[in-house]
Amino acid sequence: MRPLTEAETRAVFEKLGKYIGENIQLLVDRPDGTYCFRLHRDRVYYLSEKLLKLAASVPRDSLVAPGTCFGKFTKSQKFRLSVTALDFLAPYAKYKVWVKPGSEQAFLYGNHVLKSGLGRITENTAQYQGVVVYSMADVPLGFGVAAKSTQECRKVDPLAIVVFHQADVGEYVRNEDTLT
Repeated sequence: MRPLTEAETRAVFEKLGKYIGENIQLLVDRPDGTYCFRLHRDRVYYLSEKLLKLAASVPRDSLVAPGTCFGKFTKSQKFRLSVTALDFLAPYAKYKVWVKPGSEQAFLYGNHVLKSGLGRITENTAQYQGVVVYSMADVPLGFGVAAKSTQECRKVDPLAIVVFHQADVGEYVRNEDTLT
């Protein structure tokens, strides 16, 4: 387990910035202590400095998951955000999308959000902006990328894709053996 390099930190913060903007600072400097990001086996973990000191005494081969996995680096050194980061992204999300109850299940199976399943969308959402997807009961279901801006969503065909699927809580069941 090691600290992130400059390039890795930039990649992680750019990806997080798409979803929570300047609120990244709130993830690091929290009222309950200081938190940090660490790399272990190509995965980025988010953990408190108190837990970091305890994890330092565990041998590297025996360490499975020192904190919450935020994502992983691919072979081409691109950062992919994992669904396990949803609990930390949802409270700070700048742009949100609410899906109708009939479309929740389709999204949780890994499908994109269609205009017909769109309940609400945050005002001034730009195209290709990172969004957190909620149910109408304000339960975070996952996150994705806005395929259309808020203005385009109003006048688009009901079968047009509005949000590209990135990750959802259904992955806990579908990919339970690969999530750490």
